[in-house]
Amino acid sequence: MTAADSPLCRIVSDEELKEPLQTVDRIGWLGGNIRGWKVLCLAAGGGRQSCLYAAAGADVTVVDLSPAMLELDRQAAARRKYSVRLFEASMDDLSMLDPGAFDLVVHPVSSCYLPDVTAIYAEVARVTRPGGLYISQHKSPTSLQGSMQRSGGSYELRHDYYRTTPVPPPDTPSVAANRLRETGAVEFLHRWEELIGGLCRSGFVVEDLVEPMHAAADAAPDTFADRARVIAPYVRIKARRIGRSSGDSRENTPSGSPIWLPQ
Repeated sequence: MTAADSPLCRIVSDEELKEPLQTVDRIGWLGGNIRGWKVLCLAAGGGRQSCLYAAAGADVTVVDLSPAMLELDRQAAARRKYSVRLFEASMDDLSMLDPGAFDLVVHPVSSCYLPDVTAIYAEVARVTRPGGLYISQHKSPTSLQGSMQRSGGSYELRHDYYRTTPVPPPDTPSVAANRLRETGAVEFLHRWEELIGGLCRSGFVVEDLVEPMHAAADAAPDTFADRARVIAPYVRIKARRIGRSSGDSRENTPSGSPIWLPQ
């Protein structure tokens, strides 16, 4: 993807860096100021996320499995004279990082590439300080189950929900398939119980959840925006690490609030 100059592998633009926090946090989950925060960009190489958080005043570390993506981060940081730490590693093995080292872990869509999302959550919990934030985005289970093209006017559920094997690739190429499923990638479906329940059981409380809007009412049939009218492709989750650290004004861990968990 890097060699092909994929849109996901393009260094951040000067225009995006003018208002870096607005670019990465349009929802306002980060409170408007992350200066001095220690931020981990997890599976987020590519020369974009790292520079945006560094431009906002954060101390940035990037972990990514792809050396080509990390090279883009190195180039982008060098060009703008940002100091960014880079590690080539899998998102479920952060053993090179200290416990409780980060105020914020940012994790774009990538959990689908590993069979066990709770293994990722366990590592994120270990490196996030008490009261720290974990913001992650995932492919929704239904999106990975669904067909890429309409059949008889409707999209269909093609794949089992309760599965441990990879989701089969799309039957035929399409505009939507090119956007939703990376060619040649092995992808796993994670159930809502795993995405949300697993997060809670790993030591986080969920503070907010959104399904980013990609639908368009006037979209042509079988396009990405048309399919998004029927199936939300992604979910973004804001979670906070349970626990307290004394004397830290950034901590906002809920106290005394009842939390219902399924039995």
